[in-house]
Amino acid sequence: MSEKAYFIGSHAYSAPVMEQGLYLVATPIGNLADITIRALQVLAGVDLLACEDTRVTRILLDHYGIQRKLFLYHEHNAQKARLKLLAALAENKTVALVSDAGTPLISDPGFRLVEEARKAGHKIIPIPGASALLAALITTGLPTDSFFFAGFLSTKKTQRQKQLEQLKAVPATLVFYESPHRLLEALQDMVLIFTADRPAAICRELTKKFETVDVSTLGNLVENYQKKDRIRGEIVVLVGEETNSFEAISPHEIDKILLDLAGVHPAAKAAALAAKKTRV
Repeated sequence: MSEKAYFIGSHAYSAPVMEQGLYLVATPIGNLADITIRALQVLAGVDLLACEDTRVTRILLDHYGIQRKLFLYHEHNAQKARLKLLAALAENKTVALVSDAGTPLISDPGFRLVEEARKAGHKIIPIPGASALLAALITTGLPTDSFFFAGFLSTKKTQRQKQLEQLKAVPATLVFYESPHRLLEALQDMVLIFTADRPAAICRELTKKFETVDVSTLGNLVENYQKKDRIRGEIVVLVGEETNSFEAISPHEIDKILLDLAGVHPAAKAAALAAKKTRV
C-alpha cells in the first residue's frame, strides 16, 4: 500500500496520481462522514496540504487514516505562507487548501492565494462538498431562488447597523455567519433596522449532535434567545426578503408600481416584477 493512502473503515485505498495545481477542498462542517471520496483522494495524494489549524485538520485526517505533514496557512501568516505555497506550485508540486470546516474561501483566508496562483498560470481545482451557508439555506424554508451571503457582520455596533441598513432592501434571502457571544446583539440590530416582523431563522451546530434550526420572525427569535443562559456553537442567521402584504398595498399603489416598472422594462417583465414586489 502506498504511503499516500486513506482508510474507510478497515478498507485501505491508494490515492491516485494527482494533476498539478491548487486544490480547494471542502471538508465536513461537523459530521466527519460528510466528506467525498474525491476529497479523501486529494487530502491523501497531494504533495502539500495547507490548513488553518493543524489540530482541527488532524482530527479529520486521523479519522480516515491519512498520515501526512500539514502546512499552516491562516490570516496571521498568510503573506509569508502564500509565498511558500506559490513557490511549491512553481516547482510543479500539487497543493491543497482546506479550511477548518466547510468550503475554503467562504469567510476564511485564501482568496489572495487563489488570485495569485491563477495569475501565475496554475490550475485551480475545486473539490466541492459541505457548506454551512447552503446547508442552512435549504433547511429553513426561506426562499432559495435568490440569496445574498453577507458573511460576518462588523463587531462594532455602529458599523454593523450601517451594514444592515445597506442590506435592508436587497430582494433576496440574506445569510450571515455569527459568533455565539454576538448573536443577540446582531439580532437586536436586525430588529431595529429590518423590523421585528421580518421572517428569519437561526441554524446552530448544523450536522452535529446538538443541531438546532429555529424559524420564526426576528422579533420572536430575539425574545427566545434572550431567555437562553448560554449560546454555543457555529451559527448561521438567515433573514427573509422584505415583504409587503397585498392588504397593505392599495390598488392605486399597485398601478403606480406597475407603471414605474413599465417605463424601464418590457410589459411582461414589468408585470412579473410588480407581482413579486407586491406579492399579488
